[in-house]
Order: sequence, then structure tokens, then C-alpha cells
Amino acid sequence: MRTFFPSDSCKESQLNAFNPQSWLQVERGKLSKLSSQHLASSSIESLIKVPEPPLLPYYKPVDYVEVLAQIHEELELCPVQEKSSLFLLQFQVFRGLGEAKLMRQSLRKAWQKAITLHEKLVFGAWLKYEKQGEELITDLLSNCDKCAQEFGPVDVASQLQNDTNVGSHEPVPMSGDQILRHVVFRIGEEKIVCDRQKIAALSAPFYAMLNGCFMESLCENIDLSENNITPSGMRIISEFSLTGSLNEVPPNLLLEILVFANKFCCERLKDACDRKLASLVSSREDAVELMGYAIEQNSPVLAASCLQVFLLELPDCLNDNRVVEIFSNADRHRRSIMVGVAPFSLYCLLSEVAMNLDPRSDKTVCFLERLLDSAETDRQKLLAFHQLGCVRFLRKEYDEAELLFEAAVNAGHTYSITGLARLGFIKGHKLRCYEKLSNVISSVTPLGWMYQERSLYCEVDKRWEDLEKATELDPTLTYPYMYRAASLMMKQNAEAALAEINRVLGFKLALECLELRFCFYLALEQYQSAMCDVQAILTLSPDYRMFEGRVAASHLCTLVREHIDSWTTADCWLQLYDRWSSVDDIGSLSVIYQMLESDAPKGVLYFRQSLLLLRLNCPEAAMRSLQLARHHAPSDHERLVYEGWILYDTGHCEEGLRKAEESIQIKRSFEAFFLKAYALADSSQDSSSSSTVISLLEDALKCPSDRLRKGQALNNLGSVFVDSGKLDMAADCYVNALKIRHTRAHQGLARVHYLRNDKVGAYAEMTKLIEKARNNASAYEKRSEYCDRELTKADLETVTRLDPLRVYPYRYRAAGMIIFLCYINHLLMLTFSPNSTVYAY
Repeated sequence: MRTFFPSDSCKESQLNAFNPQSWLQVERGKLSKLSSQHLASSSIESLIKVPEPPLLPYYKPVDYVEVLAQIHEELELCPVQEKSSLFLLQFQVFRGLGEAKLMRQSLRKAWQKAITLHEKLVFGAWLKYEKQGEELITDLLSNCDKCAQEFGPVDVASQLQNDTNVGSHEPVPMSGDQILRHVVFRIGEEKIVCDRQKIAALSAPFYAMLNGCFMESLCENIDLSENNITPSGMRIISEFSLTGSLNEVPPNLLLEILVFANKFCCERLKDACDRKLASLVSSREDAVELMGYAIEQNSPVLAASCLQVFLLELPDCLNDNRVVEIFSNADRHRRSIMVGVAPFSLYCLLSEVAMNLDPRSDKTVCFLERLLDSAETDRQKLLAFHQLGCVRFLRKEYDEAELLFEAAVNAGHTYSITGLARLGFIKGHKLRCYEKLSNVISSVTPLGWMYQERSLYCEVDKRWEDLEKATELDPTLTYPYMYRAASLMMKQNAEAALAEINRVLGFKLALECLELRFCFYLALEQYQSAMCDVQAILTLSPDYRMFEGRVAASHLCTLVREHIDSWTTADCWLQLYDRWSSVDDIGSLSVIYQMLESDAPKGVLYFRQSLLLLRLNCPEAAMRSLQLARHHAPSDHERLVYEGWILYDTGHCEEGLRKAEESIQIKRSFEAFFLKAYALADSSQDSSSSSTVISLLEDALKCPSDRLRKGQALNNLGSVFVDSGKLDMAADCYVNALKIRHTRAHQGLARVHYLRNDKVGAYAEMTKLIEKARNNASAYEKRSEYCDRELTKADLETVTRLDPLRVYPYRYRAAGMIIFLCYINHLLMLTFSPNSTVYAY
């Protein structure tokens, strides 16, 4: 879910507190000295206020591992029809963890394991919704004869089986004068001659009327004028009774016959109309008009066809009040017709889309109420209670929100305590909120969010302590860093404040943290650094608004620019080269942003931007930059290269390889050879391909390019030589890369030293990288492999401090603890039973 739930209390307290234009005018000397002193003081204070952490509408169990293990066990044992629901639950768990890749993987499994058409439609539409913005990839794959239209329209009529009893009624032999072969139905002035027994076979009511004890069984003429059927419709019914099929019938007559068939229980006729109408639904207008008939006449095939149209048009169709009304007004019976056994999955999807559009809207509330009504298991109910509680809280419907959060907690969702605590604070029960969170912390294995939440209800001295504990338990929480940094800045300890916010920005490029650092730099009048941060923000999110959404980041960028000297294109390239060499990725982003505003070639700049964003673990922004590079490519051969990288980065190596080859056929270029080498290395498992990769990289180096990219090519070539055992040639590549300031080549050269049994040289080489690189957690991690145990431990402690998300240090320390425990056990066994045989570890 993309929705951010901000704190209303914080938002209100800062209303009209900051006018960035006035602040910057003060610094330019455009206001009087008296007013500027007052404004500067109040502006600095408002600049560094930190909003409370958001109340997240996610499923957040206390023990993720336990819940995921339970789901896995249930998946092994449950009936096949329950698997898709379990994968949906797994999706919700991963969403609470923020694991986007695993979320999509779970959705795909839910789609694959779905056994009903309705589930297929819902999960297919959800996957399509999650893949918004990837239409270009689909087009590229189509051009490569590998169309990825997995989640396009399906033929509902052919895939939805009819479960109703549509058996016919055999004619009853009649004797003497009772035998009447034909029956004439009179409708107004017209007469339609029908085969009596064929009509009787359509349904039990017709059978009883024409063959039973009713007087119509003895009549040749029967008046049907009062049954809302036209002569044209009756003729089609007569033909159906003879042939068993409907040919070309206008939609209006099909609807008329559907109603008639439903009234007289003609199940085969009704099913034929249902399927025929379903095949005619091609637009939202059709679906809106026909869904009402489908529900009223209990026509599941038509309803599914209409549902498919709505789902494939998400999110746009939720801006259509007619569609929203259909979903909102569906009671249990209507839902069963519309979506079969998958109402919970449907309203999960609709609720998410609605929250992304507007979490405060009435339709969001309505969909979540339908979600709660559709929930069957405790885990489904707790999710629905919590999400609806979050939305009610956001709408300031506090009494309703409290009941929902309490229900969620009672159902086992401990995280909903945060909602109850926020409500308690609003009602003035601060101490009770603190005690509530303390009880949670003491009753379960505590998590970072628990201490973070409790800190909101502490006195200032205890708050700092709780936030330190929150960071220790969960380093990914940004609020503790922001609060500590803001507190330090308020105490005029700018150096410590910047160091604190840099801690989190070293491993997590969070927009709110970049915004806070921008404010620090602005208050310190370090406009070049402020400009760097706001341009990085705009690179990641071009429409980002700062200061609780009140000011566009682009507007602040314009204001700050007036305080710094403008660079020429040559200056920009020099700055980019310096920052790239010192592994200053955010600084490099800023320079590229400035260059994009000039007349410099944009294709290559957007491409460089995408490389930096990938390095900063921002894949969505990187893909957006790659697509812009393709859009601005000045030539076909360059466009093909960018298309190749788009395909490569989305896992389509072979298709990316083909694009590289097409580009080389047009023109031999550095990037085309480089792409081909990358794609070939990934798509081929054959060790003999290394010689081809070497040849391609050497061809790339013969083509014109700048030193930034040539350094990367030399570094990669060195890696291939190392893997091939050609250490001297690898060393030459790394040395040449270092000559043109490709700093990362120190790591490759250190590996060569190590493979030559020169551990001291390897350690020294990695030390050079650490000294040069601003972002050096990975360098410390690599250096730890080249030193003795104590230095290794020190380096890995530094890695964890710089980037707590890197896994290797934890694994190393955990392995060391296990070995130590095994060693102690070994000694104990020898002490108490010296003659026993034990395994040495």
C-alpha cells in the first residue's frame, strides 16, 4: 500500500508556521533587520519539527517468522481451494515488512493457485495494478515475440462452469384426443406456433402447465401477453427449444429473454442468455448497465464478465460513482453472484486501491466495511478491523476507531495498540498510553515499534532512551533518527544533528530524512548542500511536497538556487567526476539533476541517473530514469541500448542481449558492447562464455566513452580475469581503472592480492577504498575478510553501525557464538566424562 498516514495533531500544530520564500528572502537581506531576527528564529524552529511516526494500516504480527511458518505449514496441509487465501495472507505479512518483491511473489502464487475464475480475475487484476507503469516492458517483450500479457482479459463464458441443474423434462405420452403436438402462444395480436413438448422440456413450470393438470394442457392457444415477452423474443425461445442454441440475438432481446427464462425457471435458456450476454461486455458502460441485470436475475457468468471489466480498469473505474455504488451496495447475496467465493479477496483489492486514491473518502470506508463483512477467519477479521480503524482515525471518527482497534487487539493484532494509544493521547490520557505500551513490551518479545510508540508518551529524558532502544531493535525506523537529529539541532549542536541524520541516510534513502537534512542545511545557510538534497528528492519523487505537503520541492529548489553560483556544463562534468570517484551517490544525483536542466544530451544523463539510483537501492526511480533515457535517446542504436537495459533489469536477459546485438549492427558503441557483456554473463551458465565476455568488454573499451564508464568496464573486465584465474591481467585492469579514479577498483585489486596470498596487501588496498569513499560500509565488510579475528570483529561492528541492513556481519557473529558454545560444551563433557567420545567442532 502506497498510502502514508500522517499525524493530524502534528500537522495542525505547524499550520502556517513556515514560509520558505520569506525565510530565504531574509537570508538575501530583503527584509528589515528587526523582522528578520524574529522570522529567522521562528522559521528555524518550524524547520526542524518532526512529525509523529505514521499509523500504518498493515498486518504487523509480533513474530513474523512464526506467522510465516504457520502459513507455510498450512499451505502444506490445506485443501487446494484454500491456498490462494493463504497466499493473500502471506502477501499481507510481507506488506507489513515492506518487502515489495516478496509481496508480488505471493500475489502471483495466489493467482497461480486460484481454482475459481473469480479468484483468477481478482488476483490477476491485482498483479496488473501492481505493475502500473510497466506497460513499456510489455510492449518491448511483445516486439521480442515474448508477450507478457498474463493478466489480460479472459473468456469468462467459456471458463466459468455452470453448476446449476439444467436438466430437461421428457415429454409424457398422451392418448387419444389429448395429444396436441403444437401450442400457439398469443402475444397481443401476434401468434407464435411452438412445439408443445419442446417448450415443456424447457422447465418444470412449463412442463406442469402443458402436460399437467392445468387447463392449459388441454388448450391449443395460450395467452402470454402479460408476461413481459415480445413476439420476437418468443420466436427466439421457440427456436431455442428446437435447436438448444441462441444464434445472433440483439442484446435488448437477450435481456428480455433472460428475465423471462428466470421467471419461468428455464435454466438452460437462462444459462445460454447469461453466457451470450457475457461475451458482449466490452466496455465500462456495458458493464455498468448489465451488472444490475446480472445481480437481479442471478446470472453469475454475466456478473463475472462485468466484474472483469471493472477490475482491469483499476484504479480509474473507482472514480466512476456508478461503479463504486455497485461495489458498495452489494450485500452477501449480491456478492456471491458477483464474485462467488472470493469477496474477501475482492474487497482487499478495492480497499487498497481506494486508500491509495484517498484514504479519507467515503468509498474507502464502504469498501473496508464490506471487507469486514466478508471476513471469515480471525486473521482476516483482525486485518479488516485494523485497516478500518486506521481510516476512521484519519477521518477523526475517534469513537468508531477505538471500537475497531479494540476488536483488532482482541483478535490478536498487537500492533493495533498503537491506534488505541493515539486515541488515548488525544483524549488526554498520556500516562495510560505509556502504561498500555509498557504492558505490551513486558508481555511479548519487544520490537522496535513498541519503544518508538511508547516514546511519544514519555518525558523528554525517557523519550531519548526509548528511541535508542527502538533503533537497536529496528534500525530501519526513521523517526528515532529524525527526533534525535532535530533535538540536537534545537540545542544548536549542528555537527551532531547532521551526523545523526546521516546515520540513516547512509543505508536508507528516505525522503523524509532527506527533507529534514535539507532543513538543517537551510538553517545553517549551507545552500550548496541544501540544493544537493532537494535535487536528490526531486530525482526520487518529482512531485514531492515538503513541510507537510504545503510547499512543492521544485519551488524550494528554485528559491535555493538563487543563493548558489551556477555551474557551466564543464563544471558539472568535473563535479560529477569528483563525486562519482568518491562514491558520493547523492551528490552525483544532484549534479546530474542540474545538468538535465541545461542543454546537455539528456539520454545519457538519465542513464547515468538510473545507475546511481540502482546503487542507492531505488529500483522504481531507476526504472523511471531508464525509460526517460529511452525517450530522450537521440538515435536508434542508443535507444536500443536503453531498451536492452530495461529488459535486463527486469529479468529478461536474453531479450536484453538481442537488443544489444541489434544496436551493434547499427553502430559499434561502448554501451552496446557493455550491455551485451552483462547480459551474456547472466544468461549463459557455460564457463566458456567468459572468453566471449572478455572480448566484448575489450571491444567496449576500444569505443569512445568517458572515463566514468571506462573505469566501470575495466573493473568488470578485471573481475572476469580473476574468475578465469588470470591474476596478472586482472591486476593491470584494476590499476588502469584506478588511474582514471574508478575508486571501486581497490576492491578488485585487494582480491587479487589476497589470491596471491598477500593478505596484508589486500587489507591495505581496502583501507585506501575506505579512506576515499563516502559510502563505505561495503568496503569495511570486504576488508574484514583480510584481517585477523579482532580486526575482523571491529570492521564488522563498523559495518553494522554504518548499515544495519547488511546481513553478513550478523551471520558472522552468530556463527562465532555457535562455535564458542559448542567449544564450551566440548570442554564440559571432557570435564565431567573425560573418557567419553565427542565430536570436535
